[in-house]
Amino acid sequence: MSRVGKLPITVPNGVTVTRTADRKVSVKGSKGTLELALRAEIEVAVDGGVVRVTRTGSGDERESKAMWGTTRALISKMIDGVTKGYERRLEIVGVGWNAQLAGNKVVVAAGFCKPVEVAIPKGVNLQTPSATSIVISGPDAQAVGQLAAKIRKIRPPEPYKGKGVRYADEVVRRKAGKSFGS
Repeated sequence: MSRVGKLPITVPNGVTVTRTADRKVSVKGSKGTLELALRAEIEVAVDGGVVRVTRTGSGDERESKAMWGTTRALISKMIDGVTKGYERRLEIVGVGWNAQLAGNKVVVAAGFCKPVEVAIPKGVNLQTPSATSIVISGPDAQAVGQLAAKIRKIRPPEPYKGKGVRYADEVVRRKAGKSFGS
């Protein structure tokens, strides 16, 4: 069984990790500030440049062990996010299909009768370097990934022609069309 929760997290220079009185962990760095609400069976101790996650005896044993490792991984990702940040790239494949930035919304024209508008959440940056590419970045990995998934869901890539909105590193498995034979 994995024991991810046991491992201490080292805090790099320029990042401050604090535990608030209302059972939250706050991570502040150059890219922004992130917060995580703690469950009742999880305790977080910040000692200088090291963060340790421990679990108390309360709650279901199996669930508290699972949340122990999950909390440690989430805090580690928060520290990475406020130092380096996260980025997802999307590509739009299709004739006449494009994306435009309009205020705090992205407007995607993907073959429907009307363009689809998607709101950009706070703390997430979205850029359109070209009409067919979208770059989503920010300190919160969950928010960046969620926005990328929401935009991809507008028109997922189809296997016959490969048209649709896809991640830049995604490989679309292609299928052969109908075969006409005698």
